[in-house]
Amino acid sequence: MAQGTQEKVVVGVDGSPTSLRALRWALEYAERTGAAIEALHAWQIPTTYGAPVAVLPGENFAATAERALNGSVDQELGDRDDLHVERVAELGYPPKVLVEHSKGADLLVVGSRGRGGFTGTLLGSVSLHCVSHAACPVVVVRVDD
Repeated sequence: MAQGTQEKVVVGVDGSPTSLRALRWALEYAERTGAAIEALHAWQIPTTYGAPVAVLPGENFAATAERALNGSVDQELGDRDDLHVERVAELGYPPKVLVEHSKGADLLVVGSRGRGGFTGTLLGSVSLHCVSHAACPVVVVRVDD
């Protein structure tokens, strides 16, 4: 981080309990350090056996992703207006999108496990990919057991 510039923290948010805890961690960090927060929800069009699912008329996946992101951020911010959170909902493979955004960040924060995967694993595939490939330090937040 260059002298005199605000630190930027990107946090992955998919609505899962661990991603909400990661968002809380990032907000608390920003409160202590003055960092700027980018809440990032990477989404994909659902597939079945590798082919896109038939889309219902009127289905807007981008709007659904934005609503989900806004709901998560609003839930964690509550009535606070002292922290600004940039909200980004982006189409793409979540590990790749998070790593790409890490290139412009000072810190990447992700939950240990998101919506998929196996319940007993320590790290999910997204968090493991981020730890292995991010362009900045990564904080992996576990959910309380």
